Amino acid sequence: MAVLAYSLGKREINQHFTIKNAKLISLVLVALLVVFHTVSRYHGDSCEWLLSRGRYLGENVWQPYGCMMHKYKSTEAKTCLAEKRVAFLGDSRIRQLFYSFIKIVDPEQRAGGIKHEDIPFEDETSSVNVDFLWYPEANNSMKERLMAWTHDASVKPDVVVIGAATWSIKYHSGSSEGLQQYKVNLTGIAMHLEKLAEHVEVYWVVQDPVNEEVLSDSRKMITNQQLDLYNEAAEDILNGSKRNGRSRVKLFAASRQAALETIDQSEDGLHLPEGTMNVGAMVLMNSVCNKMLKPIDGSCCQTLSPPNLLQKLSACFFLGSAVVFVVLHFLGSNRHRRAVPHDVESLEEKKPASAAAPPGPKAPFQALCRMGIIMAYFYLCDRADVFMKEQKYYTHSAFFIPLIYIFVLGMFYNENSKETKLLNREQTDEWKGWMQLVILIYHISGASAFIPVYMHVRVLVAAYLFQTGYGHFSFFWLKGDFGLYRVCQVIFRLNFLVVVLCLVMDKPYQSYYFVPLVTFWFVVIYASLAMWPQILQKKANNSGMWHLGVLAKLLCLLLFICFFAFSQGFFERIFSVWPISYLFELNGSIHEWWFRWKLDRFAVIHGMLFAFIYLALFSAKISNLLLFLSVVFFITYSIWASGCKTKTECNEMHPYISVVQILAFILIRNIPGYARSVYSSFFAWFGKISLELFICQYHIWLAADTKGVLVLIPGNPSLNIMVSTFIFVCVAHEISTITNDLAQVVIPKDNVALLKRLGAMGLCTLVVLLITRGSQPKL
Repeated sequence: MAVLAYSLGKREINQHFTIKNAKLISLVLVALLVVFHTVSRYHGDSCEWLLSRGRYLGENVWQPYGCMMHKYKSTEAKTCLAEKRVAFLGDSRIRQLFYSFIKIVDPEQRAGGIKHEDIPFEDETSSVNVDFLWYPEANNSMKERLMAWTHDASVKPDVVVIGAATWSIKYHSGSSEGLQQYKVNLTGIAMHLEKLAEHVEVYWVVQDPVNEEVLSDSRKMITNQQLDLYNEAAEDILNGSKRNGRSRVKLFAASRQAALETIDQSEDGLHLPEGTMNVGAMVLMNSVCNKMLKPIDGSCCQTLSPPNLLQKLSACFFLGSAVVFVVLHFLGSNRHRRAVPHDVESLEEKKPASAAAPPGPKAPFQALCRMGIIMAYFYLCDRADVFMKEQKYYTHSAFFIPLIYIFVLGMFYNENSKETKLLNREQTDEWKGWMQLVILIYHISGASAFIPVYMHVRVLVAAYLFQTGYGHFSFFWLKGDFGLYRVCQVIFRLNFLVVVLCLVMDKPYQSYYFVPLVTFWFVVIYASLAMWPQILQKKANNSGMWHLGVLAKLLCLLLFICFFAFSQGFFERIFSVWPISYLFELNGSIHEWWFRWKLDRFAVIHGMLFAFIYLALFSAKISNLLLFLSVVFFITYSIWASGCKTKTECNEMHPYISVVQILAFILIRNIPGYARSVYSSFFAWFGKISLELFICQYHIWLAADTKGVLVLIPGNPSLNIMVSTFIFVCVAHEISTITNDLAQVVIPKDNVALLKRLGAMGLCTLVVLLITRGSQPKL
């Protein structure tokens, strides 16, 4: 009964929730979310969110509402503030913020100096000047300082951070007369602040809460109720000084939001813990510097770059394809109505599918039209200021709990395999699927911070390359098909999405590092095996000499890999030659390609060698011994990875030992007969679109080129991840379908037609490279 219920339940789910229905739902969701986020932008921008709202993700890890906050290093802060003057005006709380701010510029700085006096700071190497000016009350003295700055541009700072209230409350014993006097004084100051803000950045610091229980007797009158009244007065007065409906003075309330959760850690009840002040200082640094330095992981307060020429041309291409599709569809519909009498239209609809005409000329334009809609969504997610972004924060539960969920689902959807040979198609799809899902969870949870997880995921990437070596070697060994059609089909399917994204998202090819890696290794495998003498299974049967020939080729490939691995200078010179440098450079350097290539340099040849041994030499007699050794090696590797101290140390060993874990998994998965007879259709489904999932995650699931997380549903992280994942998977599946459809059209089987198209695509590529080269700024 349990088995029957399980089977019926699964059939019921599959019947009502098809991928076609899922895609329609995701399309509707995207349309609604675009409208929602577009409207919400009228009620605030990322700068206002940064300064006013946020939450703690963990200890001292602050997440502004709807945007990513960059953690500035000393060199970055000095670059941003070079030749600038920053002035902090206020009481001891503002002085705390001042010290936290200058510690970003110079981490060696410590709180000191004489209290109740001005404190200057200057970094001579970068000409950064930051001053604290002691003005504990909003009074005439503060007003005169502001007036002096508005009248004398030579002494005017570039950034002003100002705030005061606690001394007024203390001196007036929390009386209503003190509050009234504060309002009068601040009204006179507000006009000068607004005038000063026409030329410099001005921040009014909203008062932080206090811990009333530990306040000294002399401060007991400084209550949270009093601070709320003074904050309300400041906000009303500053908003009342608006010009054209918008005040130029920015209310800085983020530190107050952070302090609400940490004020109980205050030693004296008045001054905030150091970690909280560091949050405020980093928020301030992001507000001042993001618009200039444009850090990829700091989306708050950033102005968007306008589309470049290639992005505009890409938009025109997709729009043109949509127009052509509409025209062809309209003409085809009219022609069909004229050619087919009304009384036989119903008969035509009843024809079997086998009698249907082949796809017409509008099929590729329809595919490109769908691709254009998807690329518009990509652009809105990660290049336009529409959807929100948040930073990652790793916890063990954020990684391991989703991992348990997906493996339970994978076990629920299991089916009998159609074939039981080692690494059959269903099994490799299953393998790709669960590995890709683990990698996705790894990326979105920020698990690279945890070295044992990092090392195991490194093995998964090596396993993909192992499969590349195994799969392509097996194909060429068994089929012997070295034709141009096969090569072009593989390269097109691997690279179509990435090339489109490079144009639409203005990204270098190497930023999607895995695709260049597998494309490079496919070309190497093809060149190695297609080179004379071509050794195939039908030639090598019962011939030890042919087997030695294959091993000789693999040995030459190994020597080639070792030579490049130990000659970094030669490696970089080879891949820095124009125009191939466009494929391998990232930010003007070949270093990233060198790192990625070297890290898994032996994985492909391991896969090729394993395929050769299995297909030509394997004997079942040693299977039980191999199973035992596999379990031992699998556990041993995991213990070693858990003991790794640094990524650098582990990465040095990784190329040599990752194959142990990969082979152990393959043998454990295949040697027991019952294990080969079943597979997870859930994982296999994802495995068929694993490449699209890996690439799409960069922009429509993660954000800021994987540095953050896309936020479609603000304020509810769990619901957000469910909605964004649903849309992300539907998009990846649709792109896989589009790629397969276009591959049949773009890569014809006729060699003459194929060569003509390759020539045309090569010419277009050359034009794109020349445009890109000409648009690069002259150094």
